[in-house]
Amino acid sequence: MKQDYSAYIAFARDTLGVSYNNIELLVTAFTHRSYVNEHRKTVSEHNERLEFLGDAVLELVVTSYLFDNFKDPEGVLTNWRSSLVRTESISAAASRNEFEPLLRLSKGEKRGTTRARAQILANCYEAVVGSLYLDQGYDAASRFIHDSLITTFQDILDSGSWMDPKSHFQEAAQSKEGSTPVYKVLSEVGPDHDKTFTVGVFVNGELKGQGVGPSKQAGQQKAAEAALEAYKS
Repeated sequence: MKQDYSAYIAFARDTLGVSYNNIELLVTAFTHRSYVNEHRKTVSEHNERLEFLGDAVLELVVTSYLFDNFKDPEGVLTNWRSSLVRTESISAAASRNEFEPLLRLSKGEKRGTTRARAQILANCYEAVVGSLYLDQGYDAASRFIHDSLITTFQDILDSGSWMDPKSHFQEAAQSKEGSTPVYKVLSEVGPDHDKTFTVGVFVNGELKGQGVGPSKQAGQQKAAEAALEAYKS
């Protein structure tokens, strides 16, 4: 039975700005492994190979953009690149471009958590980039990445979200309160090989946030994240 790919053809035209030579590449980019498991008689390929390819194309496009437009040192450029290609950034780009209605998922995955769905969308974004690269070439893939993702870079710079939470909170605390945060372990539980640490971050002696992690460092990062959220509210 002939498949109806009209929704994918419209997506390619309206969102990606191209007409695919092989529309099945795009359909595969939206096909999760779980969907194949439920439709073995009609579907044989999922999007993980395209995701692998798209991940490399995405990193090259973002790296080239940063290298061409900024003279900052390698460490800063690396942090900026990480902020652009992380799961949260590319899943948000997929959501803005209405990927979700086209996802081919199993019934179980459709009921998955918000976090799981964000990962699926991020993987799909990379797979779509891979399909674009194969079908339309590097320039088409680059254009989509610029339009859907790199346009958010100024917001990332303005918000400081490219920094790790501890660095970001230190900058925010020094700016708002003229003081450097201090981290203290509030509790630790469990045997030596499997401890859980609760860490608080204090500014001018006031608790601003706390976090839990398997190490002091992880607890500090979680505490900084909580404190940043408190600053926003």
